[in-house]
Amino acid sequence: MVQFFHPAREDISLTAMLAALGDPARMGIVRKLWEVEAGQNCACAAPCPDMPRSTLSNHLRILREAGIIRTHKQGVENINVMRHDDLEARCPGLMRSIISFDRL
Repeated sequence: MVQFFHPAREDISLTAMLAALGDPARMGIVRKLWEVEAGQNCACAAPCPDMPRSTLSNHLRILREAGIIRTHKQGVENINVMRHDDLEARCPGLMRSIISFDRL
């Protein structure tokens, strides 16, 4: 069974978060996941339908290792969920501000 690395809440750093969010494709993924409490599988989270699976997988890994998303297996799918509570505890209001700013 695949084991995904997720940093502990206290290990989520602002530097890692901002570095992960500095890529437009990863911001597209975060925008899609932000509104969906239950999360989405990899294909639904993709910022564009023609993104190669290997590229999408790499973007999701970067977001996961930065502590922005959590991935778990559900049957044969990998479900990606925003770590709202952990992000709010580490950097109150930051993600909401970034999402809002990005939509201006």
